[in-house]
Amino acid sequence: MSIIKIEAAMPGLLYHKPEPDAEPFKKPGDPVAVGDTLALVELMKSFVPIEAEIAGTFRGFLIGDGESLDPGVPFCEIEA
Repeated sequence: MSIIKIEAAMPGLLYHKPEPDAEPFKKPGDPVAVGDTLALVELMKSFVPIEAEIAGTFRGFLIGDGESLDPGVPFCEIEA
């Protein structure tokens, strides 16, 4: 098993959950399937889902909910 850092493809604000009062898309220990939504990036009032390209186990977020995200910066880890 190896730990894969998932990087952002675009700048914006990172959101761990679909709505402020909702549960996060993924919590540490959750299984991840290809195509699962990991987070949302808000860019110019549009919310773009970031989907998993690998399957494994979610290890956690590296950037806080609502924090700024830059392209190429890892925002979460998946153990694959």
